[in-house]
Amino acid sequence: MNFIAQFLQRAILQGTPLLFGATGEIITEKSGNLNLGIPGIMYVGAISGVIGGFFYQNSVKSVNPFLAIMIPLLSCLLGALLASLIYCFLTITLHANQNVTGLALTTFGVGFGNFFGGSLIKITKSEVPYVALTKIAKYYHSSFPFAKKLGWFGTLFFSYGFLVYLAVILAIVATVLLKRSRIGLQLRAVGENPATADAAGINVTGYKYFATCIGGMVAGLGGLYFIMDYSGGIWSNNGFGDRGWLAIAIVIFAMWRPNLAIFASYLFGGLYILFNYINAKMQLLPIIQMIPYVVTILALILTSIRKKRENQPPASLGLSYFREER
Repeated sequence: MNFIAQFLQRAILQGTPLLFGATGEIITEKSGNLNLGIPGIMYVGAISGVIGGFFYQNSVKSVNPFLAIMIPLLSCLLGALLASLIYCFLTITLHANQNVTGLALTTFGVGFGNFFGGSLIKITKSEVPYVALTKIAKYYHSSFPFAKKLGWFGTLFFSYGFLVYLAVILAIVATVLLKRSRIGLQLRAVGENPATADAAGINVTGYKYFATCIGGMVAGLGGLYFIMDYSGGIWSNNGFGDRGWLAIAIVIFAMWRPNLAIFASYLFGGLYILFNYINAKMQLLPIIQMIPYVVTILALILTSIRKKRENQPPASLGLSYFREER
């Protein structure tokens, strides 16, 4: 039982940045915007939090727990917001192609993170290629003190930092708001048919900006979590891997439902680390690592075959809205 609990714990830890990214992308796509820049926004959010935490940690002798959490957190949200506003301005205001803009934003975000990450490494004059924010990271990684006393149950449910629980809360809140609130109804209307929503008096541009920015900020928290909690405060260039793309894949797998994204993210987290628990030949490891993507393809095929409207993306997803053409 302890082995299973440890595996599930690792799957949850691995799946949490995916959950932040998937929840943010679902919120964005519900407005009709296909933001393939989510991986880049997660990079920007991560490095923004690292920059804020770095200058705070190096400016004080003793770290205040509240400021240690809030400064990187607010820096992350601000960085992700600015990156999201770039996407909004290009695609909503200037009507640029969403696919191209998203891919360009991802390339920019990765380059932005690597540039400033490398700059911080040079500032510290470190002989190793990474920046360590261990004094701050310990407050992100702090779990419930009674977790160890509860055995496998404590390991599975109470051994995480606060961002793990925040990811679940945000996914549940997003589900409720999208399904049961007036804002959620109007947002979904914008994503399905912006011309009709506009004719009904809904501010299409405002909702698209709002959803994309909120979605980007939520996704940015995934980058902050990976650095501050999962990696123990260690930033290294290109260390985030392909998790941003996995988050976008989870959106399809979860059929654009944030509550399903919770289970999908943990499933993908388990599949992502599965090769560590399987005694397989080295030649088979690449095949095992492909499993999350294969599962996504199968899910896409199944949802396409069933053709249920509630399992399909918003009708205007990826399409620019020209008000004069309505």
